[in-house]
Amino acid sequence: MQLGLLVMFLFWAKTSLCVPQQNCHPGDEYLGRCSNSAYEEKPKCTELNLGYCNDMEYSRTIFPNILGHRTRLEAESGAEYLLLSVIHGLLNGECSPEIRLVGCSVLASPCRDDKMVKPCRSTCEALRKDCTHAFEAIEMAWPYFLDCDRFFASDQEGCFDPLAGLKARQEQALSSLSPQEPSTIIQFTYTSNAQMYSILKRTAAKCSHISHVYSIGRSTEGRDLLVIEFTNNPGQHELLEPEIKLVGNMHGNEVLGRQLLIYLAQYLCSEYILGNQRIQTIINTTRIHILASMNPDGYELAASEVEDNNDPELINHEGHLLNGWTNGRTNAQNIDLNRNFPDLTSVLYRNRRSRHYRTDHIPIPDAYWFGKVAPETYAVMKWVRSLPFVQSASLHGGDLVISYPFDYSRHPLEERMFSPTPDEQVFKQLARTYADAHATMSNNDTERCGASFYRTRGIINGALWYSFAGGMSDFNYLHTNCLEITVELGCDKFPSEAELYPEWKRNKEALLSFLESVHRGIKGIVKDGNGNGIKDATISIRGVRKDVTTAEDGDYWRLLNPGTHIVTATAKGYSKVSKRVYLPHTMSKAGRVDFVLQKVPVEPDIDDHLFPTSDTWDRFDPYNQFEQYRDPDVGDSGREREEKPWWWNYFSQSGISPPTWLLRNV
Repeated sequence: MQLGLLVMFLFWAKTSLCVPQQNCHPGDEYLGRCSNSAYEEKPKCTELNLGYCNDMEYSRTIFPNILGHRTRLEAESGAEYLLLSVIHGLLNGECSPEIRLVGCSVLASPCRDDKMVKPCRSTCEALRKDCTHAFEAIEMAWPYFLDCDRFFASDQEGCFDPLAGLKARQEQALSSLSPQEPSTIIQFTYTSNAQMYSILKRTAAKCSHISHVYSIGRSTEGRDLLVIEFTNNPGQHELLEPEIKLVGNMHGNEVLGRQLLIYLAQYLCSEYILGNQRIQTIINTTRIHILASMNPDGYELAASEVEDNNDPELINHEGHLLNGWTNGRTNAQNIDLNRNFPDLTSVLYRNRRSRHYRTDHIPIPDAYWFGKVAPETYAVMKWVRSLPFVQSASLHGGDLVISYPFDYSRHPLEERMFSPTPDEQVFKQLARTYADAHATMSNNDTERCGASFYRTRGIINGALWYSFAGGMSDFNYLHTNCLEITVELGCDKFPSEAELYPEWKRNKEALLSFLESVHRGIKGIVKDGNGNGIKDATISIRGVRKDVTTAEDGDYWRLLNPGTHIVTATAKGYSKVSKRVYLPHTMSKAGRVDFVLQKVPVEPDIDDHLFPTSDTWDRFDPYNQFEQYRDPDVGDSGREREEKPWWWNYFSQSGISPPTWLLRNV
């Protein structure tokens, strides 16, 4: 009896030990955390035969690998290997081939005497420090299999540096070059919308101490209107630091400005890091906002037309010149964005003879909201109302000239009529700043595009050139403090790729000079008797019927030309203070003029009854006509659906299990 029980016990023990232990949760075995295999295969060295890893410094590897892949075929079929095969394109060449080489050292580690040699943890940590920004720029999580603590070994444990050979070759190549100053490297090619977003995000991540990106809204077809900002304290307004914006690609088929602004963003980032003192001074004293593409939908159409016209199979192959003037100019709703802003110029002309009517911060008429307002226009209006912009440039194409407000003729029947603003002389100086610093714009012998600007050396009042209503520059001037010029960059709206570098050379100095020119005139703080800044105080210049208002903390900027000016600060419920200011021609930065206003009893003002402005200026989209542009994408469960990043299709359409570990919000 006892012998029979012993036999049964031994049989049970033997069979139970042979049953696979299902202790792994789903996915753990795939990640190499554990194994469901009853019989572990003895690791052994084998030939390294992975296509994207065949250039490693060794020829033999071992399976199972660190991640638990038992065979070469299993490793090749995983999302990890697919990522290594496309990472160069996803990161636009950044951190390449380092990411691939280190990834291969995990997927196919070197093997000696049937034992695995793990890659070095120090190499992984250095790589992660240098390349995290590239992944953040495309909204991709750092790959789990490049976890430096889990899959890598210390020097004391004995490890392999997968980048040792690459570093040796790079050092040898550098030693053969003659010593020279480091310089910025920019790829002068056209960029798709996806590439533009990637470049701007990577640039901001690379220079995160001076830059960040933010979206001001979406286009009609849902594309981001992405802004990159440069300042020494990104993300917030600093007291007395002027804010300037550059806007490109308002018309989708006018693409040179878009490319120049993308190049400018890369240049500012790189040169700041390299120690360029001029660039460091600009960024440390200025808050710069760059909207490279205001009309990404129109660009998409224009770019596709150019691709088609360059196709040798097509009969008509005039290439980039064929696109010239129409395809992609408007947004996806067929709206010309530079005719879509509120026509405040007409409002000004109707009321200009009344001495009580203000010619600045004119409110948006309620009737405007019942028209067709493009989401791109809506986004830019909210943007310019939310920040205290001082000056701006909108980059266009079709001619070679700088135009400045007013763009709408003071006589509606006159197509070409000189129509100056009260800041005519300041606008002319802003226009001159860009035109004179441009390589050819102000030259009388420069070939133009039909129009003649030789008498004015490349600048002109907008309405004198041709009149139109609803423009962005007029809106900036009449609704905010901001003075905006329009930069026409050349005759060809969609120049060939070979022209991009020459155009950058022609415009680089002009762009930098324009950024520096915001430090002109006067700036200061308006405070009360207790030293607190006064918001929305008014700064007036005698003889100039255009006031500016103070920002949240009471600071202000007023662009002025050299000379003597009488400056007055006022605020409701406070005293009025005037100062005489002299600005010499030799001034290289804005003069500081502060004001202290004392509280006084508030008296009824006829302006408040006849021409109310302060309350109506705050009325923006009062009937919520445009909430449709902000409806969240809601799934069947009622929760807002998370939009997958653009690179997700690389994996979701490959037939493998989608790598959710690459999603940052998982």
